Amino acid sequence: MNKQSNAYTIIYITVLVILVGAALAITSMTLESKKQANADADKMRQILASVHVTATDGDISDTFDRYITGSEIVNSRGEKVEGKAFDVNVAEQSKVADTERLLPVYICELPDQGTKYIVPVYGAGLWGPIWGYVAVNADGNTIYGAYFAHQGETPGLGAEIEKSEFADQFHDKTLWKNGHFAPVAVVKAGQKPSGDEDYVNGISGGTITSKGVSEMLHDCLMPYAEFLNNLKKQ
Repeated sequence: MNKQSNAYTIIYITVLVILVGAALAITSMTLESKKQANADADKMRQILASVHVTATDGDISDTFDRYITGSEIVNSRGEKVEGKAFDVNVAEQSKVADTERLLPVYICELPDQGTKYIVPVYGAGLWGPIWGYVAVNADGNTIYGAYFAHQGETPGLGAEIEKSEFADQFHDKTLWKNGHFAPVAVVKAGQKPSGDEDYVNGISGGTITSKGVSEMLHDCLMPYAEFLNNLKKQ
């Protein structure tokens, strides 16, 4: 074929586009698989962090399987529904009406500490999304541990929600007061909430982020009230 002809040029370009497109598609699929694996591992690490369990990069999956002995999805009536808890997009569910939400629960067994029920939370900070996990004792009332993270809060201010000094305040706080469900509030140091709920000190200089955490806990934990009430009854 004449390399100077228009036909040759068109065929050459077509073949080149196909080859490059195929290479990019294969690369994308390979990277997407690795990206998802990394995201899953980070999610496992965060869930474990809420019960004070750490794992190295090489054994996150094994450690997760060792401590997280089960999971389920419930609805706002505390009833189990079909599905895999790990696959629930909590960010999307946080925008759904309480009565329609899919609510993941991770069941954790800790040596000498008993069973913990871990639930995810998701909300908005000052500059972007914030999220975390709250671990509740088998009594359905007392918080055992918590973990919080963020996407873009200010270092030294709102970003401090990711530090253990903030999360550790939630230990032994309760979710039921005088027969009603009352998620823990986050308030400015030296202040108290208007109700009778338990509370922790917010981040100094991170007022909006602290408020975001407080609203996140209320909005995301309230739908779990019946599920936790059922634990109390047991």
